[in-house]
Amino acid sequence: MTLTLLDWYSTFPEILLLVLACTVLVVDLFVRDDQRGLVWSLTLASLAAVAIATAATATGQVRVVMHGLHVDDPLADTLKVLVCVGVAAMLVYSRAYVVARGMFRGEFCTLTLFATLGMFVMISANHLLTLYLGLELLSLSLYALVALRRDSASGTEAAMKYFVLGALASGMLLYGMSMLYGATGTLVVPDVAARIAAGQANAPILVFALVFLVAGIGFKLGAVPFHMWVPDVYEGAPTAVAMLISTTPKLAAFAFVMRLLVEGLGHPDVLAQWQDMLAILAVASMAVGNVTAIAQTNLKRMLAYSTISHMGFLLLGVIAGTVAGYGAAMFYVVVYALTSLGGFAMILLLAREGFEADTLDDFRGLARRSPWLAFLMLLLMFSMAGIPPTVGFQAKLAVLSAIVDRGQLGLAVVAVLFSLIGAFYYLRIVRLMYFEAPADDEVAVGGTTVVRTLFSVNALAVLALGLLPGALMNLCQRAIQASLL
Repeated sequence: MTLTLLDWYSTFPEILLLVLACTVLVVDLFVRDDQRGLVWSLTLASLAAVAIATAATATGQVRVVMHGLHVDDPLADTLKVLVCVGVAAMLVYSRAYVVARGMFRGEFCTLTLFATLGMFVMISANHLLTLYLGLELLSLSLYALVALRRDSASGTEAAMKYFVLGALASGMLLYGMSMLYGATGTLVVPDVAARIAAGQANAPILVFALVFLVAGIGFKLGAVPFHMWVPDVYEGAPTAVAMLISTTPKLAAFAFVMRLLVEGLGHPDVLAQWQDMLAILAVASMAVGNVTAIAQTNLKRMLAYSTISHMGFLLLGVIAGTVAGYGAAMFYVVVYALTSLGGFAMILLLAREGFEADTLDDFRGLARRSPWLAFLMLLLMFSMAGIPPTVGFQAKLAVLSAIVDRGQLGLAVVAVLFSLIGAFYYLRIVRLMYFEAPADDEVAVGGTTVVRTLFSVNALAVLALGLLPGALMNLCQRAIQASLL
């Protein structure tokens, strides 16, 4: 069991990230409280270095290394770079927030880096145990981050709910993987597919394995009926942590679906079975997410139900079962992460010490207090609602086109109807900003010049990609094609 130079080369981004995370942990032991900015800067530099290393080691080919445990392909390279960018943006957005709430400690940076490492392992997993280990590394880091603010009762409660339900879902997922091993006799994802194609799998056990696997995946995506944790965790967690949970882990969850369901269980007979299961989850998620979000007065809770509905749309692209559908799903999840990043950044910009700015009333009259911020928030809400010319419209159109091309017109009609319902609560925020009087005369000023510039770029990118979506859409399609064909 010797390792070759190719093994080390292909896993270099993960190795580098682990070394840098440990370095940040050790450096934090020797810096004073007034030098925490050094740890924060080192964390950002680590993410930049890992993103560069990922791009530098990318060859555009599929390389299975570490004796079948790890796969390095264009899908993995693309998602890893996007994860690094998303996590770095979260750190830039949230610095003032965590300082004001006593969370500006090395633990925040270290746990964030280990969560990123968990995402990396999930994205490049080629083995069921590697998938599970990456998922648990990510989950345990997020549990700790949600509970990091020890003086917050709501944060502690959210962390407990997240942990208990997450442990239950992980148990179901692990049980499903064990049954899949019993049905096929292997834990290597491509070998699972090969044995199913050769008719060597035990069909009854395989069906039961599918049920448990889809349940575990549904929890990680926050799909109905496994969504119970999402609104409570988003509302109770510190806004910076809620931002992290709502963005980059969705990219890793998409990779999880691709590795396990598409690459491992993509045989036509099995494909039809999990497509039916995902169709139920998708319709239920769009229904519950969009309808329940209408009744919310807390913006973070509203964004949580919005996430549930968006995950339903994401599943539609996977249900299509084609390269175009998978590419549309990848495009959708990237667009969602970008838009959600901006939505939570708006809350951070308006928040200050002792004030979270997470209710809808906090946005009343924002256009009079800060016209530019209101305009950027309008772009983000339009994108989430799928209104042209924002990129959210292009993402929904791509997914709908993929399922219509497969003859699933009924699912497309249902998706459009629930999108119309969902537009109501997004446009309600626009109405509050532009047509309601502000609650007071306070000027909405938040964030440094760097943060406000990043937020402007973030929101304007939603508009720019809506007008010119070709580059990002082609990137996603090429990554899927090169990894699956």
